[in-house]
Amino acid sequence: MKYEWRKKEKDLYLPGSHPAKIAVPPIHYFTLKGKGNPNGEAFKENVKALYALSYAIRMLPKKGITPDGYFEYTVFPLEGVWDLDEEGRQLEQLDKNRLVYKLMIRQPDFVTAELFSFVKEVCAKKVSDVLIRSAKFETIEEGLCVQCMHIGDYDSEPITFSKMDDFCASNNLTRIDKRHREIYISDPRKSEPSKLKTVLRYKVK
Repeated sequence: MKYEWRKKEKDLYLPGSHPAKIAVPPIHYFTLKGKGNPNGEAFKENVKALYALSYAIRMLPKKGITPDGYFEYTVFPLEGVWDLDEEGRQLEQLDKNRLVYKLMIRQPDFVTAELFSFVKEVCAKKVSDVLIRSAKFETIEEGLCVQCMHIGDYDSEPITFSKMDDFCASNNLTRIDKRHREIYISDPRKSEPSKLKTVLRYKVK
């Protein structure tokens, strides 16, 4: 039976519209770092590269290669950890050109560093050399976080972040830093902006 993250891990990927605490365990990802406006071409190329690598893993059995422990699964959603550069942090209003980000797509537990190296070779003709060299296989543990499902366009996210901040204040929680994670449950190419679903999450203590 195919592993469906939407059904099996609702706590991580389909939280409610009210903020809540969650302890996020160590998870394997393919990652790429970038900077600048997410509406730009560089961002799109990073996303394309991560999906190419992720689907290369997913399709290995169709190429006659079945890794140890392989199972059928749905490719996980795109995620991003967002920050601002030093100049951007000093500005009163958000300048998207000053954004700094790490994009990532979760990988099943059977994926190894060796398998990652192999699929980078498989994707060499589809992805630029620069992005192939920059892509990494990482295990990331977020630990204790507050998260909430945001429904709406990306520019309206401050409304949901305000709810999360109020939740922290009411529950004796402190946000660790200004970075936050976004998990893109909806495909912006196929959904109306007002109906986009995005998990917002940040670390707390």
